[in-house]
Amino acid sequence: MNEFAEGKATFFFFFFKFAVMSGDVAGSLYWKQACDFHVDGEVNEHGQGFPGYLVRSRIRSPQSSTVFLNTLTPKFYVALTGTSSLISGLILIFEWWYFRKYGTSFIEQVSVSHLRPLLGGVENSSSTGLFSSVNGDAEPRPNVSECKVWRNPLNLFRGAEYSRYTWVTGKEPLTYYDMNLSAQDHQTFFTGDTQQLRAEDTIMQKAWRERNPQARIRAAHQAIELNHECAAAYVLLAEEEATTIAEAERLFKKAQKYAGKDTNLLVYIKRRLAMCARKLGRIKESVKMMRDLMKEYPLLGMLNIHENLLEALLEIQAYADVQAVLAKYDDISLPKSATICYTSALLKARAVSDKFSPEAASRRGLSTAEMNAVEAIHRAVEFNPHVPKYLLEMKSLILPPEHILKRGDSEAVAYAFFHLQHWKRAEGALNLLHCTWEGTFRIIPYPLEKGHLFYPYPGCTETADRELLPSFHEVSVYPKKELPFFILFTAGLCSFTAMLAMLTHQFPDLMGVFAKAFFSTLFAPLGFFAEKINGFMPTRI
Repeated sequence: MNEFAEGKATFFFFFFKFAVMSGDVAGSLYWKQACDFHVDGEVNEHGQGFPGYLVRSRIRSPQSSTVFLNTLTPKFYVALTGTSSLISGLILIFEWWYFRKYGTSFIEQVSVSHLRPLLGGVENSSSTGLFSSVNGDAEPRPNVSECKVWRNPLNLFRGAEYSRYTWVTGKEPLTYYDMNLSAQDHQTFFTGDTQQLRAEDTIMQKAWRERNPQARIRAAHQAIELNHECAAAYVLLAEEEATTIAEAERLFKKAQKYAGKDTNLLVYIKRRLAMCARKLGRIKESVKMMRDLMKEYPLLGMLNIHENLLEALLEIQAYADVQAVLAKYDDISLPKSATICYTSALLKARAVSDKFSPEAASRRGLSTAEMNAVEAIHRAVEFNPHVPKYLLEMKSLILPPEHILKRGDSEAVAYAFFHLQHWKRAEGALNLLHCTWEGTFRIIPYPLEKGHLFYPYPGCTETADRELLPSFHEVSVYPKKELPFFILFTAGLCSFTAMLAMLTHQFPDLMGVFAKAFFSTLFAPLGFFAEKINGFMPTRI
């Protein structure tokens, strides 16, 4: 065999190998037909030269699909549909888990984050911003101005309350993000005014940043050894080491004795002492301490001490005093909160709730007082739509975080935790809330675009609340998100392929006929065009 013949034989070998590797079932047919090619002559038994035969045989290749389909058994179809159903089911489970945990579709997020830039798309910069992390690094977060977190004015004591919950349940009620925000607050309150830090101040600065509670407590004792008049160290011990409110109160009084003229430290200590008195049942004493504190430091309204006062007044049912406080702080020029809005709604609902009946109201209409109560409830629900589910016990409560996001689920948890008892005490108030709160959503059909009495509802609350609230709590989302397209698509694909697998297993012959008919119909246009092209090809080249 000469070099030209050896070259052609080598070409046919690699052509056959490529056909098999590329999944061409007709590759073996090409090999057989290629072997019919006469190496010594330039024309085979069909009267075609090598190039012409090669082109015509490849053009007729769509017809080999029928041969391929006839060789498939029902077991192949069962394996194909079963595997497709399994893969789509796994994707569905992962997508559902990711959506429940992060509130978005993984596939959509990847496509937006990675595929859109490759395709030349530009992300909307208005929906993202820089949100300061606890270690000072900048992290992408939506709508920074709307995601500002506030110190919870009624936050609990770590040692006497949060730690007890951990001992009983084994769960951590506070997130590291929340505790780091508190550490930043403490550093600002207790060391911000000192021009030259003393040795004990340096120790306390490091103590607030410690993640381990025992390390913080050891640092506080070390600071007291250096200076037994270190007020900040006693504050830390009262917050974290004291296992009872009475012990915390004793340590706070000791800290007050050594606080001197440090305004921030004094305000913090007096406020916590008032909260200790409230928790120990000395409510009138607590109210007096809070009133004195607000008179002594009138410019510290940002600390929201009036919210502590409102809760204490509601406990002793001093509703006239509550109304007087609301008249001062429920002003259009002042920032709102769930405590302000829902307390106002409670007072108006209390006046009519004991005689309210939805059946009677539907017959005779609402009176002026009932209308005012309903409007107050709608106003409160528009400000924070998460609260009613906790007040009506449609969702279980958890311990409130140390920081809250206004209009978010964290604020709703904090409000309901302390004020649910006050709503229960007002006869019929929860019934009126139950009958009217959902009517708010008819007034604001598009809450993210346009509000009624407040600005549109911020779209970033879910992200911030997930950082503030523990992982075992199911974060309330408003407005309720629809299932992403890819979850619905994978669910449909999984169901469809599973049904095909079951039918193929039960009726193999019938499903085999259907499959062959489907693929034959699918490849029919290709075969038609191949025949047309084959007709235009010359018989010899």
